[in-house]
Amino acid sequence: MSDHSLTDPAFIKRLESLYLLARRVLGGTLQADRKSSKKGAGITFADYAEYTFGDDYRAIDWRVFAKFDQLVIKLFELEEDATVYLLLDGSRSMETKYLQAKKLLAALGYIGLNCLDRVAVYSLADKLEPLLEPSRGRAKVLPFLRSLEEAQTFGEDTDFSSCARTFQARHQKKGMVMVVSDFLFPGGFDEGLKFLQWHGHDVFCLQVHDESDLSCDWKGDVQIECVETGRSENITVTPKEAEAYAKAMEEWNESLRKECAKRGIGLGVTDNKTPFDEVIQGILRRGGLAG
Repeated sequence: MSDHSLTDPAFIKRLESLYLLARRVLGGTLQADRKSSKKGAGITFADYAEYTFGDDYRAIDWRVFAKFDQLVIKLFELEEDATVYLLLDGSRSMETKYLQAKKLLAALGYIGLNCLDRVAVYSLADKLEPLLEPSRGRAKVLPFLRSLEEAQTFGEDTDFSSCARTFQARHQKKGMVMVVSDFLFPGGFDEGLKFLQWHGHDVFCLQVHDESDLSCDWKGDVQIECVETGRSENITVTPKEAEAYAKAMEEWNESLRKECAKRGIGLGVTDNKTPFDEVIQGILRRGGLAG
């Protein structure tokens, strides 16, 4: 199998194993609990209500009637289908992490579609690009995997806040929003995360590292070029500058951890070398996409 193929039968077999694990440990949902406060014809008893003309007579509890001479109907909790929104960082800073990010999203989308959840997938950079419009069911698995496989990095910068606003303008229905990214956004990540939460979405972040991002191995006079904007600059790298870079990266990643903890946002952290199924297994066994 090609390590880059998301539609190879061997890769899909690994996705199926993760779906079966999700069914076993989470009851087949990416979210630990999605019961609605609404009452209706579900399967879990919730309450009684007085019978009124027009109600379904099949819901009458005749045992209560026999004992208390009162007509009441049973109400049940509804389990609503979840809406899962997958946001993939498609900016050029993701080049060395893009395949890993795609595999992680492939697993999450595969589980969601097989659980009959509604799944929508977008790529984000300087704008939001659709990869899969809201879809449901196993028949959408291959189109989803193909669109993900064909996706390329794009854009001249990353504007997470703007992409979050565009996303919300398209989707009023609340759901689970999963963001897979290195979170190296020039404008920061806090505003975008706050915006998504404010609109009622459950947010989960999965940060993907490349070890080369975390430290600077350059020495002496070098010309650096921004992979996203193309801007270049001549600098001199001494041990002091290299140390300052590593510290800045550590502080940036720690600020993401603190922001997610403060907001009750789930956060997973991995690198681009760990097998993707190990990462997803860890998420599932910890209770799914929960803060």
